[in-house]
Amino acid sequence: MESIWLLVEIMLINLVLSGDNAVVIAMTSRRLPKQQQQQAIWWGAAGAVVLRIVLTVAALWLINIPLLKAAGGVMLFVIAVQLIAEQEPADTRDNEAHSLWGAIRIILLADVVMSLDNVLAIAAVAKGNLAFVAIGIALSIPIIVWGSGFISIWLQKMPLLLYAGAGILGYTAGEMIASDERLAVWLPAMWIKLHYGFPWIALALVVLLGFWFRRQVRY
Repeated sequence: MESIWLLVEIMLINLVLSGDNAVVIAMTSRRLPKQQQQQAIWWGAAGAVVLRIVLTVAALWLINIPLLKAAGGVMLFVIAVQLIAEQEPADTRDNEAHSLWGAIRIILLADVVMSLDNVLAIAAVAKGNLAFVAIGIALSIPIIVWGSGFISIWLQKMPLLLYAGAGILGYTAGEMIASDERLAVWLPAMWIKLHYGFPWIALALVVLLGFWFRRQVRY
């Protein structure tokens, strides 16, 4: 019975955290031609899986690096703002190769950040049981591939969903920063009160900053 609940917990973690990977892959690849969108999705999914395996092996070492989650959260925050601020290329065909590899670079960078969060969460729940960690990694593959494809279709139909997707990434970034245990030790007691509201503040800042930068570039 305990094993069943453990699997349920791991599945829920994957739905939430792998869903973030799917969002960033879909948002980054949205401007590419149809064929290149599929390439970006598969590269992003493959990168996420490989990084999860590597980070799982290194999890015990990584967890001791001071402010690692906070630094990852800051990186994810910047990526989320950039995804809103970026403009459509004037001629997609002239920039296809650059756009594809540029998209893959952004996706892999985001994968590093979010795979770390995923691995640390699953490793904590699995309590060192490598079989359950492996199941967690395997479950993340269809979520990322199918999820990013589905979200990409809706982004084409409803461009305003871009702000919702970036907001989700901003919330995740805020959670990563606020949940870094080193900050709780180093910052005043007020940080404990701020901890619960900080992800929402990060979400709002991502949308506002992204919108502001987008207008600056356009005008």
